[in-house]
Amino acid sequence: MALSTPALGETTVSSSILDLVGEPDRVKTRSIDRVAYASDASHYLYTPQAVVLAKDAREVSQLLAAANRNNQPVTLRSGGTSLAGQASGDGLMIDVRKNFRGITVLDGGQRVRVQPGATIRQVNARLGVYGTKLGPDPASEAACTVGGVIANNSSGMACGTEFNTYRTLDSMTFVLPSGTMVDTAAPDADALLAAAEPQLVATLEKLRDRVRSNPDSVAKIEKHFALKNTMGYGINAFLDFDSPAQLMAHLIIGSEGTLAFVAEAVFRTVPIRKLAVATLAVFDNLDLATRALPELLDSGAATLELMDSTSLRVGQSLPGVPEAIMGFEVDRQAALLIEYHADNDEQLRGLQDAGQKLLDTAALRAPAVLSPDAKNRQAAWKFRKGLYASVAGARVSGTTALLEDVAVPVPSLAETCGSLQELFTEYGYEDSVIFGHAKDGNIHFMLTDRFEGERALNRYNGFNDKMVDLILSKGGNLKAEHGTGRAMAPFVRAQYGEELYDVHLELKAACDPRLMMNPGVIIDEDHSAHIRNIKLNATIEVEADRCVECGYCEPVCPSKDLTLTPRQRIVVRRAIAKAEAEGNRELAAELEKDYDYNGVQTCAVDGMCVTACPVGINTGLLVKRLRREDANPALAAGFKTAAKGWGGATRAGSLALSAADKFPVGLVRGVTDAARKVISTDVMPRYDAELPGGGKARKPLAGILGAAGTEPLAIYLPACVNSMFGPAGEGQGVASAFTQLLHAAGVSVYVPQGIESMCCGTPWSSKGYADGHDLMAQRVLDEVAAALPGRNLPVISDASSCTEGFAHTLEEHGYTVVDLLAFTAQHLLEKLPEGRKVSSLTLHPTCSSTQMGLNPDLEKVARAAADTVNVPVNWGCCAYAGDRGMLHPELTASATAAEAAEVRELDAQAHASCNRTCELGMTRATGKDYRHVIELLAEAVAR
Repeated sequence: MALSTPALGETTVSSSILDLVGEPDRVKTRSIDRVAYASDASHYLYTPQAVVLAKDAREVSQLLAAANRNNQPVTLRSGGTSLAGQASGDGLMIDVRKNFRGITVLDGGQRVRVQPGATIRQVNARLGVYGTKLGPDPASEAACTVGGVIANNSSGMACGTEFNTYRTLDSMTFVLPSGTMVDTAAPDADALLAAAEPQLVATLEKLRDRVRSNPDSVAKIEKHFALKNTMGYGINAFLDFDSPAQLMAHLIIGSEGTLAFVAEAVFRTVPIRKLAVATLAVFDNLDLATRALPELLDSGAATLELMDSTSLRVGQSLPGVPEAIMGFEVDRQAALLIEYHADNDEQLRGLQDAGQKLLDTAALRAPAVLSPDAKNRQAAWKFRKGLYASVAGARVSGTTALLEDVAVPVPSLAETCGSLQELFTEYGYEDSVIFGHAKDGNIHFMLTDRFEGERALNRYNGFNDKMVDLILSKGGNLKAEHGTGRAMAPFVRAQYGEELYDVHLELKAACDPRLMMNPGVIIDEDHSAHIRNIKLNATIEVEADRCVECGYCEPVCPSKDLTLTPRQRIVVRRAIAKAEAEGNRELAAELEKDYDYNGVQTCAVDGMCVTACPVGINTGLLVKRLRREDANPALAAGFKTAAKGWGGATRAGSLALSAADKFPVGLVRGVTDAARKVISTDVMPRYDAELPGGGKARKPLAGILGAAGTEPLAIYLPACVNSMFGPAGEGQGVASAFTQLLHAAGVSVYVPQGIESMCCGTPWSSKGYADGHDLMAQRVLDEVAAALPGRNLPVISDASSCTEGFAHTLEEHGYTVVDLLAFTAQHLLEKLPEGRKVSSLTLHPTCSSTQMGLNPDLEKVARAAADTVNVPVNWGCCAYAGDRGMLHPELTASATAAEAAEVRELDAQAHASCNRTCELGMTRATGKDYRHVIELLAEAVAR
């Protein structure tokens, strides 16, 4: 497939536009940057000529005005989770995510002011303490941004049409293609808009009167917008609003970046219902599930999520899915995720009884019981929200997932689903899947194919044409919530007819006379536009090949604001593979060269991406593979030698830190900076102020530790990182604090005799040095086996990342590995005397504590040490990642910026985490001494 842009490495964007950006580092024209931004969650691939990371709304205004003068196509980009191609373009791309994440709660949570780069989950986290949330509840809430939600008039599982973006908008600040900026909350908004854009206002008023005076137009709009509808523009605004500013604002909702940029929006929030019951009911077939919908809807169900047999089949291969879909061979079964919400017990009981009566008489594979059980409900929703990416991730390598969504009246849903399945069979889309928001008659269906060549494209066109006829014949909408994009642009006329389609054209021309805003999206006269530039993925490394580029991973990635996100790391790998397959060695070499720093060196390999990825991709494993394959033989040999003499190496490191601690920071930093220039910034660490003196040797801890005369409860492996790096300030260190708690609780543990030479292996695995890791792993196994022969005791460690590393080594050999936090919460807390707590404590959970499910124990231990415990809303990976924060300080600075600002605002008495290097990273970021929470607990007990 030919790229739709000039050759990578070139750009035709006028310098008069790019020169408006005062900071050159925010203008991206390298091939790697353009490739990284090219892909979104859709099945299209458009590579931008240049990317600008806009600073603020005023700069966006200037860029749009300049682009308008230069006839330069522009695409606005935030989360890139859109599925219909509206988040990518082949002109100038303006990133309105990185610097647009402001959230301000208003009126005690009744309203919220939000910038376009904040995700729905981030906004709801701020609102949650007030008992409110945003109305739109898309399944992609973890990654989709407010800007995207406005641009697509997003809805979701429960909000329907009542609480969608259109219905909950209070005011908006928008920027037109001319550069005109309007705040609709201003009392003189109409006058300002009319003065700046008289022709636009005249056209809006003319179109409003034209629509209202045509009974056929009114009837057609009312019919289509009674359902979920994101097909074309939100022309229902012509019926709902008189004021030009309000009319314009509501036309911008759902306009997919083709009419204006939304710089800020204020939403009316909705209350969080306090109580809920849910179940996952498996029916014998799809027809029975859809025919049960009307009665369930009438019974007051808040959500009714449909999943067909293919969805269930894929789900059975995933971890942590609901038990209801396991234990049987899927044939034709289908499921409904049913949920009822209420504000009090009496109301909930009434809804639960009504729903349960219907389920008790339904044709189910097994009984389904409505229950308030939070664990099962969470598992069901995790499965449902990740369903698109999970199903798409199960596709054959090299094929593309194409997801469409439609809406029909609920009474027509069963027949529509049956007809769709017949179309799947007729056109040979055997692995197609149907799922969606059945309560609203809104279903999604997925086709997977390599949409390449005349035969494949003719097949898709034949299917698509019949699908369009089917949905329109049922009185439905061709797009319900994913937006028109490029996928349905050629069919807007078919849904609305000539008269209302002409209204669309006049609206677009009035707002964007040069047609420079996201061309090809919503409005495209070419009937074959929907099959142009379909994404054809090259097969890449197995660790990442299943990626569907949904972007769910991006908000949790520590390098997202510095270099590449996990999605972008994978996208660039695909571009390299494609260039190599096409014989474009020059492009492949250029991408590989820039990938070293952007993709490999600045990846924290923290694995946080896997916590958000619905198909379980850990991009860190891909990076570890690349590091292994590119490992420097001399460095690999050196690290293997270090593994052989690890006890001496840790003591040498400790002594070096103690020596350095006696000199001015600037002097030592200057020495390391000079060495970094000679050796490598990815090999030689940088000395900085947060680094303490060296820690104590571990050898004296060997043997029984704790209360004398007691049987050890565990084998304790004090982490070498706590031996190399000493405690903060006047602290005693975690091993000493734990020893104190063991005595206070009257219990003991056993430390192996060879502890000084032991390590979890992470320093070798993260850098790709397999030989050193294998050598260390064998030593750990031998020492643990020799510690207390015949005793099947758990193994504990006192740094969360080390606990994770020991688990990788030991658990496959039958050992149980637990973190010090879990051990303390289970075995010590109840036995400890009550002490005097600090007044307030701010916690930094770690990547490892999150992935291992330790955060509840972290907070439990913290509450025993402090009266008030804060976990910042903006918590994220600190990216210190062992020595990564010393090798690339810019990575930690970028990763911690938002959390550090919140920590300083909280201004707690104490600060804690559960991993020494993470504590160092947060100390550097905040200027506060972070310590292991066990140290604070020991001090509280001693008071």
